[in-house]
Amino acid sequence: MTQTPEDPHDLPETPSSVDLPNLQATQVAVAPLPTPTFVYSPPVTFAEQSAGTASPAVKKAIIAGVISGLLAGMIGFMSASMIGNTPAPSISLPASSGDTSPRADDSIAGIAQAVLPVVVSIDVSSSQGSGTGSGFIIRSTANESFVLTNNHVVDGAGGSQDITVTFQDQTQETATIVGTDASYDLAVLRIDRGNLPVAALGDSDDVVVGDATIAIGSPLGLTGTVTSGIVSALNRPVTAGDATDVSFISAIQTDAAINPGNSGGPLVNSRGEVIGINSAIATTGSSVSGQSGSIGLGFAIPINQARRVATELIETGSSSYPVIGVQLDMSYEGQGALVQSVVEGGPASETELAAGDVITAIDGVKVSDGTELVVRIRAKNPGDVVELTLEDGSVIEVTLGSDQN
Repeated sequence: MTQTPEDPHDLPETPSSVDLPNLQATQVAVAPLPTPTFVYSPPVTFAEQSAGTASPAVKKAIIAGVISGLLAGMIGFMSASMIGNTPAPSISLPASSGDTSPRADDSIAGIAQAVLPVVVSIDVSSSQGSGTGSGFIIRSTANESFVLTNNHVVDGAGGSQDITVTFQDQTQETATIVGTDASYDLAVLRIDRGNLPVAALGDSDDVVVGDATIAIGSPLGLTGTVTSGIVSALNRPVTAGDATDVSFISAIQTDAAINPGNSGGPLVNSRGEVIGINSAIATTGSSVSGQSGSIGLGFAIPINQARRVATELIETGSSSYPVIGVQLDMSYEGQGALVQSVVEGGPASETELAAGDVITAIDGVKVSDGTELVVRIRAKNPGDVVELTLEDGSVIEVTLGSDQN
């Protein structure tokens, strides 16, 4: 389930965000459910707690269990004292023979055992506090290795902040940031340890709704957590972040449980191949200690999109994204994306596309607004030729240009 590339300097080639449009909560009984909001699956934060230690909730559960056990013991002792010392009859229950046979490679247990060695926990600490996210190894040479994660896991790291990567055997290495791309919510870290197993990267273009999924990471700082589900939907337009750092993701939706701390970890298929990077969750707004949890609506960045960006970050420290060369009127309330202006010298300037045109589809897929159009374009690669359908039914071909993050 893991692979070492023949050329350790190349990732496998790719075969050629957060408001989700028109998603309404279902009403039940008398009161309607709250409308979901869509947010990053954030790195879990702790005031005085490091990753791998029990969370306050876990500690409370343990304490409660101990107290319950003590009470049960006291009650049992008191009952025995009251009824005398008559010995209880001897009862023999059959014992399990145990199952020590290895799990099938394509079982959830078998896949988890194969993938866990390439998954890491990422701790970012500063004088203001600490946070934990996840990542996985995508390249390794004799002397160094590279970890792919979400930008929002390490956003702001630097200066007095330290980044520590923890492996499944609990050994640790200090990491440095190679490059980040906020628009895709991706980051690559470098560690000074080589000859490590690397993740097998799959083909997210081959994913279909209903495929089995497994999410691995460190939710709430609980390292090596494995959850499973299916692909619930594809090409979900997801945006996340703020006005200065907005991520645009044409996401894989899954019902595998994703929680704070899962961010940056792999979403894998039934062959143990990474098909996405767990990045965002939908929430109804309720939270525990200010952090929202899984309601079965998780979103992952497709690995084909991430592969190109990660390769550019490793090789150059920066990355590019595709553009059509127009400014959109994001306040337009009609169906589609309204072109406010065409950028001089941009790809669209070489076509008949003009200010005032309304783009209603790209490559035959309808777009409801400007945000969805940007998401669909960001899922492409610079140099791709796309077909834009206008409100009047005409179709214009545009060769995508590129810009640098």
